[in-house]
Order: sequence, then C-alpha cells, then structure tokens
Amino acid sequence: MGDKTPIKMLHDRILVELDRESGERRSSGGIVIPATAAMGARRLAWSRVVAVGPHARAVEVGDKVLFEPEDKAEVEVAGEVYIVMRERDVHAVAAERIGDSATGLYL
Repeated sequence: MGDKTPIKMLHDRILVELDRESGERRSSGGIVIPATAAMGARRLAWSRVVAVGPHARAVEVGDKVLFEPEDKAEVEVAGEVYIVMRERDVHAVAAERIGDSATGLYL
C-alpha cells in the first residue's frame, strides 16, 4: 500500500487534528501548566476538522470543534496523529459560516 492512499470517513465519523501544544496553558502569573496536570474537572479541547463522513450534518472540514479528548481514539496517518470520533461527541462547532449565533462568543 502506498503512502498516498486516500482515506474516506464513514457514517457520522469525523477526523480532527491532534494539537499536543494546545493542552498547555499559562496561569495569570505566567506559570506554564502542562496538559498532563491533573485538574478537578475534565478539560475539553478545540481541534480543526480534517475529514468528515457522509452522514455528519453540523460539522464541515475546516471547522473547529470542542470535544473531550480523553475518551477518543487516536490514529497515526503519514506520521501525523489524529483523533477519530462520532459527530455526536462534539460539544460545539466554531466556523465562519455559522454567522450570527445567539451565543455572543467568538474565537
């Protein structure tokens, strides 16, 4: 099998980029808190969608999605790590096409 084999996501599955650096954050005092630090609550993550299955309705390639990274399946494709999940596991979608939403929040 060649390195350039096309991949098609099935059903309502989506494939998102795994950004390991996004897990790190800084406190108000400038202290770096690593992604592996234990927190009292689960930490959700934003990632960019790179592929969607034909039955995904609210998510498109290029959207940023909010999800729980701890419970998802990782896969390596051409040396890059991605996460595969169902569309129903996405908590929120951020995209220019959404336009005037009632949230008043912006990324």
